[in-house]
Amino acid sequence: QVHVVESGGGLVQAGGSLRLSCASSGRTFSNYAMGWFRQAPGKEREFVAAITWTFGTTEYADSVKGRFTISRDNVKNMVYLEMNSLKPEDTATYFCASGRLGKDRRDYDAWGQGTQVIVSS
Repeated sequence: QVHVVESGGGLVQAGGSLRLSCASSGRTFSNYAMGWFRQAPGKEREFVAAITWTFGTTEYADSVKGRFTISRDNVKNMVYLEMNSLKPEDTATYFCASGRLGKDRRDYDAWGQGTQVIVSS
């Protein structure tokens, strides 16, 4: 059974930074990837970033390129999302997920409960 748990959300002013963390357990990681998605109230859940465990291959949504950085710690089985230059439109619940590298929700089959990020203007 795969467990995914996010942490690190909070309230931040526009232009500020936050780092989200994701702990994953219960799966052999070498063939898998971890992704971050977000969902704002009344909107669809959208892809943010993803990284493979083995080679650290990354993918980003265009809306966060240059501002967000995804990274992983293979020893601790942790994935991080460093978010800089935050904008009010980044406000959402952020979800971490385990699966295969991709930008589609269907690429991932284990999800955390989410952590809320609020960016004030």
